[in-house]
Amino acid sequence: MNTSPLSAPLPDESLLPPAGRILVVEDSQTQAMMLHNLLTSRGYLADVVFSGPAACDYLARQCPAMVISDIVMPGMDGYALCRRIKNAPDTRAVPVILLTTLSDVEDIVRGLDCGADNFIVKPYDEEALLAQIQYVLVNRRLRQVSSSSSTIGIDVFFAGKRHYIQTDRIQILDLLLSTYDKVVRQYREMEALHRDLDQAHEEIRTLSGMLPMCAGCKKIRNEQNGQWEPLEKYLTDHSEAKVSHGMCPDCQKKFGWDNDPA
Repeated sequence: MNTSPLSAPLPDESLLPPAGRILVVEDSQTQAMMLHNLLTSRGYLADVVFSGPAACDYLARQCPAMVISDIVMPGMDGYALCRRIKNAPDTRAVPVILLTTLSDVEDIVRGLDCGADNFIVKPYDEEALLAQIQYVLVNRRLRQVSSSSSTIGIDVFFAGKRHYIQTDRIQILDLLLSTYDKVVRQYREMEALHRDLDQAHEEIRTLSGMLPMCAGCKKIRNEQNGQWEPLEKYLTDHSEAKVSHGMCPDCQKKFGWDNDPA
């Protein structure tokens, strides 16, 4: 009896992902091994290659259950590799997931053009990645089942449930593109917001410029409320510095505290 490598339950045993290996294609050895260890820790069998040509050599010898490939690689990038896989009769049925940084909405157009089955956003959340792998494998099995029947439409496994979708392919494409564009915009806005917050925090916590200080009592004027504040309070409120109290040698002499006790 087959068991799913993920914790999320499947609606039917016949929908479990097919047995086989996952091929990871990543030119960064560190990232490749991190992904390999993640997959194997969840029960998947995984192999790793570090370039597009190496992946082609692997595919000439055996057919994996899935290929997960980075897009940006020297020589043959992820798009070219995916296109090679989808154009070959022996491997065109192998699902391909591309790793992307969501840099441009054109990424999804190029992904559709080369026949990619899904995208994973880098840097990725481990649970999200595993969920997408399950999504692709289970839906691949569902499409194999539904393609042999006369029913019009398509079965989709999503969020732990099986759905039957009957709609125009152009409508699906439009929805997919608009959703992807929205995600990209939100991601860029979030990055800009984080940059602004980091900059504001740095400006608040870092003292710079000219500080108005009283020549007599050495208090500093707070530009926000106009109040004159002791130096130690101003430093504590406007920087990460902490103030400790002691006495310098000159003051010890001034107050006669530098003499040894009798």
